[in-house]
Amino acid sequence: MKGVRTDMENNHDTSEFVHSIISKLSKLNYIKPAEIPNIDLYMDQVTTFMDSHLSDGKRHSEDKILTKTMINNYAKNDLLPPPIKKKYSKDHILVLIFIYYFKNLMSISDIQTLLNPLTTRFFDNEDTISLENIYKEVYRLEREQVADISRSISKQFNISAESFNNVKNKDDKEYLQTFTFIALLSFDIFMKKSVIEALVDDLKEKENAKAATEQAKSSKNAKKEKDN
Repeated sequence: MKGVRTDMENNHDTSEFVHSIISKLSKLNYIKPAEIPNIDLYMDQVTTFMDSHLSDGKRHSEDKILTKTMINNYAKNDLLPPPIKKKYSKDHILVLIFIYYFKNLMSISDIQTLLNPLTTRFFDNEDTISLENIYKEVYRLEREQVADISRSISKQFNISAESFNNVKNKDDKEYLQTFTFIALLSFDIFMKKSVIEALVDDLKEKENAKAATEQAKSSKNAKKEKDN
């Protein structure tokens, strides 16, 4: 009975640990549009702002949310429109927030493919839907997913907790169950990442086809003007 009690205690401790993580994740705040200053910011102010508002998402306390080098690289790779007189607008901040979340799952090239149409069509453009309204809608929908995601993680934990029950060694069993839980979570991420990559590839093909059509149309018009 002592061995059974120990296993139950270990499972209980692990379960509490996992659920404390889920609870923490569900309470993570995103940067609300109203919290973003309506005045343009210098780079140091941008990094300070991002670090103070996204610090709950750090894995380690010494991790950096955003650095000057990162911002320069994003601009260099056409992920972020250049600043105006070394200052960054509210739309710049919104794009940086999107990049912050995307960079953990997507390559720089894929983020570029995804964001270029966004910044081209909606950055600093009040004639159509604003970037701020896009941000509000996306994150409203994401917050609604938190409960479902938490339930999914709890279900995967419970499945893994029932695995390898025939293993006698307590340490081996605990390790294998943790390994199984991580493997299930990883497979879930792998599947979703594959969907993301397929969608980005499809978007790239459509944008390239659109650019080719516009180029052909422009060349045709130029030829007409030359002939006239």
